[in-house]
Amino acid sequence: MKLRVGLLGGGSWGTTVASLTAQNTPTKLWAKNATTVEEINKYHRNEKYLPGASLTESLTATTSLKEAIQDSDVIVMGIPSQSFRHVLEDARPFIRPWVPIVSLSKGLEQGTRMRMTEIIETIMPGHPAGVLTGPNLAREIIAGQAAASVIAMIDHTIAVALQKVFRTGLFRVYTNEDVVGCELGGALKNVIAIAAGMGDGAGAGDNTRAAVITRGLAELTRLGVAMGGRPETFAGLAGMGDLVATCISSLSRNRHVGFQLGQGRTLDEIIDEMSMVAEGVKTCGVVMELAKQYHIEMPITYEVNKVILEGNTVRDAFRGLLRQRSGAESDPG
Repeated sequence: MKLRVGLLGGGSWGTTVASLTAQNTPTKLWAKNATTVEEINKYHRNEKYLPGASLTESLTATTSLKEAIQDSDVIVMGIPSQSFRHVLEDARPFIRPWVPIVSLSKGLEQGTRMRMTEIIETIMPGHPAGVLTGPNLAREIIAGQAAASVIAMIDHTIAVALQKVFRTGLFRVYTNEDVVGCELGGALKNVIAIAAGMGDGAGAGDNTRAAVITRGLAELTRLGVAMGGRPETFAGLAGMGDLVATCISSLSRNRHVGFQLGQGRTLDEIIDEMSMVAEGVKTCGVVMELAKQYHIEMPITYEVNKVILEGNTVRDAFRGLLRQRSGAESDPG
């Protein structure tokens, strides 16, 4: 019997994943925007978030949470991190017992500092919680380009079953039991991507970008391991893979924010013209709180945070990094 998927969220990545799963199993997408729903049902498109892309014709959409998930065997949450809790609470009455819930979100909740799977476990105790993550740029994948991802669940048997739901010909899905590491890799790399974009926007070269990516990986690995992730996870798709893609691609929202900051624009100007969420903007303050909690030095994140939240310039940020003492490469900082 094929597992029925209810996917919440009509943004670029949510729609892309729904189009992938619809190739394998019945999939219904929920979106608040009635125009988006009509477009998907009538024309198999989502022009606001995926202009020019054709979606799997069997994919259907609805504005009704109940209709989207009441019969679903798997719930997929394509909801930005700061709205995640609210939408899941609204959906709770319609989710059947024991149904797995998978997050696509790469962020941390402000205030609570919680990962999305922790929110799932809080609101929906007894439901297996997992995350689909990796170097997955929606526009490339919806265009049919090859990519790889990770489905992370504590229960390996459930992960293997879900692997078949998400996997398609050119979209390769691996399993991983390190939910904490996979989830943190996806959330923390967004802050480093802003830093990489800042350098690119300010005219720094490839050497600078490589340094930011490499030292950024060291930062997120230190914090991720301190919070319970496995070191090897941060060297894989959910860590280094996702970090590289997000730091170098012109399709990356977080890099875009950093690039525009590097060009001298204000954060408000940049955010106002974006139709999609750059998770790193909301996450950077939470990451600094966690760094203090776990006594982890994160100099790149510290400087990004000062630009995002305190109004420092990109030039200030790079001056701050250059003032850092440089010792052995294995040292923090």
